[in-house]
Amino acid sequence: MLATVPDGSPVAEAWFGAHTSAPSAARTDDGSTTLDELIASDPDFHLGRDIASRFESRLPYLLKIIAAEVPLSLQVHPSMERARTGFAEEEAAGIAVTAPERSYRDRNHKPELVYALTRFDAMVGFRAPRRAAELLGDLDAPLAHDLHAILVADPSSNGVRAAFEWLLAPDTRPGPADVAKFAEACQRRLHDGSPSPRTDRTVIRLSEAYPGDPGAVTSVLLNPVTLQPGEALFVPTGTVHAYLHGVGVEIMANSDNVLRAGLTRKHVDVEELLRNVDCVAAPPIRIAPERVFTSTRIFYAPVEDFELSVTRLTDDGVATIPGRGPRVLLCLEGEVEVATAGGDPVLLRRGQAAFIPAADGPLSASGDAMIVQADVP
Repeated sequence: MLATVPDGSPVAEAWFGAHTSAPSAARTDDGSTTLDELIASDPDFHLGRDIASRFESRLPYLLKIIAAEVPLSLQVHPSMERARTGFAEEEAAGIAVTAPERSYRDRNHKPELVYALTRFDAMVGFRAPRRAAELLGDLDAPLAHDLHAILVADPSSNGVRAAFEWLLAPDTRPGPADVAKFAEACQRRLHDGSPSPRTDRTVIRLSEAYPGDPGAVTSVLLNPVTLQPGEALFVPTGTVHAYLHGVGVEIMANSDNVLRAGLTRKHVDVEELLRNVDCVAAPPIRIAPERVFTSTRIFYAPVEDFELSVTRLTDDGVATIPGRGPRVLLCLEGEVEVATAGGDPVLLRRGQAAFIPAADGPLSASGDAMIVQADVP
């Protein structure tokens, strides 16, 4: 997709946006710059006056391709209020924005939506407490007995928080041997006839990827979710989640704030994650698209920062691409020629993207391609 020669090292994400930590390169008629610098040169032209005013002259979203070959970290994204407070606290503490131990790299919240390009497996949000207790009840492992007792004593969001915190907090978290015994119990139950083979397989998979990490055990508390290609999932701030496997397009608020509690070799900040996490049981939020014209589906997320549209083009003619304001157009398959009313057409091949300023107005496209577009509601 990126039209590069693999060198054997992993490529987990590709960013298309203007976040200051890794802004996209922008090739213009006047030479090369970065997208954040281009927008800053004339925010009203590039963003539109309304969006420039609402989002402090910054592009409000970040578009990514994400590829999870192995499970990614157990994490939560902060609310706007907590992001601003946390950023200020780390600034006052003198922690460099680029430091590995930094949790808040900007002042923004980070709701996100993922659109599956392949089968995409994840864990998102908490199960109902009684269901989690059922799954723990017949597991022959001391850790399972302890968690079951916590949930039975308080089958509410408070009990879920107590169980989750007990697993992750530094002074109570189980040791590697206990986590291994829990995974072994799941393996035995899977062999003997499990009430939830998917749950047991997830625990085994996570414990193999991250031996001894109690984050593997938290999967029993979380909702499993699978997206088929073309399906989308919204993850609000405060929702604990981990992406397990698959390739997808992500769109999110323009932020790099990630609070991790495990299943990672990156910086872990359990205390801050627990301060942000919402432990109320809720099913994953799948977003159904609205079809516009015949070729475009739009996924409207319940936030002001972004929306995502997916368009499939054939060689039948020219199609209008709905959307307004500052847009990023990314070609996922084939080739597409994109044009504005008064501008020269631009050819995009697979993996290439274009930024369309708000002032450029409506877009038309032709070719045999699949494209995604990020824009602002």
